[in-house]
Amino acid sequence: MELIGKYGREDLAILYIAKHDGKIIEFVESLQPPIPREKKWVLIISTMYGCPVGCLMCDAGEYYHGNISAEGMLKEIDFMIKNRFPDGKIPVNKFKIQFARMGEPTLNEKVLEVLKILPLKYEAMGLMPCISTIAPKGGEKFLDELILIKDELYPNGNFQLQFSIHSTDEEERQKWMTKNMWSLKKIAEFGERWFKDGDRRITLNFAVAEDSKIDPQIIQKLFDPTKYWIKLTPVNPTSKAVNNKLQSGITKENTEYFPLVEEFRKLGFDAAISIGAWEENEIGTNCGQFATQYKDGKVGIKESYTTTNYFME
Repeated sequence: MELIGKYGREDLAILYIAKHDGKIIEFVESLQPPIPREKKWVLIISTMYGCPVGCLMCDAGEYYHGNISAEGMLKEIDFMIKNRFPDGKIPVNKFKIQFARMGEPTLNEKVLEVLKILPLKYEAMGLMPCISTIAPKGGEKFLDELILIKDELYPNGNFQLQFSIHSTDEEERQKWMTKNMWSLKKIAEFGERWFKDGDRRITLNFAVAEDSKIDPQIIQKLFDPTKYWIKLTPVNPTSKAVNNKLQSGITKENTEYFPLVEEFRKLGFDAAISIGAWEENEIGTNCGQFATQYKDGKVGIKESYTTTNYFME
């Protein structure tokens, strides 16, 4: 793997652009100020060269050149770990590896292989893998096997699963993401098989646009508040979001009181707005954007910020 770009700040997040097997990938290490690295350190890796899904708000879907191999994903992780902890021992209380940068992880079966290797490869007391998915059709076998891996290797709340659902209206969900994905009902049915005593609650993530259709009553009918929590995030100003005229419903001005949070809480859900630093959006280094811009010759090697997508719980 050849490093070709590095962007960011040591006290916030650093995005790396690299070339592997002749293709561009990107990965991130981040902090959550004011929490120090020894308390929480997050690695966010790509699972694909681009993404085939093509969500309306994500620049990673500008192209798709296949899945990253298990070896390639481990190289992303190795690079960031060895830069901080050359001996492979990670003395971090909460060490999260998120398969959430570029690509839909459930469409790459090699992610499962990586999950099996991680506990053997690193001495990491706080290791917590995180899978973020839209639950595409075709990911059924992956997610069924993921239950077994979670139960065997990451029990007692040491694994985090997120479904990015974005709307409670099925037509809007299909417009934003793809028609080839699970319904909310199917996600809820899977969650019942996934969740066991001691597990970390499943995250339901909404990227909130100004005109999003989000009805907490629909979520309450399908999902158990003791097994799920609600994460609301802004729609980042990616090139695709701008082109598709998706304006964020969450802004600097309304984060202190956002009525939707209170509506979910009244129905028994833990709910929160999850954002990184606002100045990161102003720089424009959002999900998939740097690899896409680098590939198109629109960005060179320089210092900047990078946007992160934190799993809050």
